[in-house]
Amino acid sequence: MDIRNKVVVITGAGRGLGRAMAHHLARQGAALALLDTNEQDLAKSGEMVAASGARVAVHLCDVSDEAQVTDCFGHIVRELGGLDVLVNNAGLLCDALLVKLEDGKVSRKLSLTDWQRVIDVNLTGSFLCGREAAAIMAEHGQGGLIVNISSVARAGNPGQSNYAASKAGVAALVVCWAGELARYGIRVAGIAPGVIATEMTAQMKPEAMTRITQRIPLGRLAEVNELIHSLQYIIENDYFNGRILEMDGGLRL
Repeated sequence: MDIRNKVVVITGAGRGLGRAMAHHLARQGAALALLDTNEQDLAKSGEMVAASGARVAVHLCDVSDEAQVTDCFGHIVRELGGLDVLVNNAGLLCDALLVKLEDGKVSRKLSLTDWQRVIDVNLTGSFLCGREAAAIMAEHGQGGLIVNISSVARAGNPGQSNYAASKAGVAALVVCWAGELARYGIRVAGIAPGVIATEMTAQMKPEAMTRITQRIPLGRLAEVNELIHSLQYIIENDYFNGRILEMDGGLRL
C-alpha cells in the first residue's frame, strides 16, 4: 500500500508510540484521525501532525464504549472522506499478582475492576474499532489494513494476567480477521513489541532497567523508530497478512 493520501486512524494517539506513529505517517503523506481520552495530549498530537502539513482530525473517544466508537468512526469518514488503515494502539496496564500472601494470609487479589479495565480497553477496544473499520472498508470496496499492537507479554508474564490475556486476544484477532476479511481486500496484521524506550520506561529505577536489559539478547531496549519501521513494512508489503511481526530483540518472558 502506498500510504500517500490514505486515511489512517490511530487509537491511543495522545502520546508515546501513538503520537510517534502519527507524526511519521503524516510526513509520509497520510491523512490522520487521532483518537484518545486525554484532551490535552490529543491536542498536542494534532498540532504536531498539522505542522507536518497533513490533514488531521482529533477525537476524544473511549475505545471501550461502543456508542462512542461507532459515532467516532462515522465522523472520521465524513471529515476525511474514507478510512484505509486502522492502528489499534490504545492500551493500558494495571499490573498485579493474581494473589499475594503476607504471613500466610492472602493480603491482596487481582481485582475484577483492574482485570476488566485492561480487557475493556486493550481487547474490547481493539474489537470495536476493528469491527467499525472493517465495516467501512468493506462497504467502500477499496480494501484496507488493520494493524493490532500486541506485545511480547502475550505469551504470559507473571504479574500481568490481565495485560497478557488482552494482548494474546489481540493477536488471536489478527488471525481470525485476516481469514474473514481477505475477501474484501482487507489485510490484518499485528506487531508484538518487547520493551520500548519511551517516557514511561525512562522513569524506571536503574536497577529495574538493568534487570530488563540483561534479559534481552541485544542488550538494549527497542527504539520508537524501530517500531515505526515495523509498521511501515506492514503497510508497504501487500503480502503480509494474518501474522504477528515480533519486535522484541529476542526477549522471551
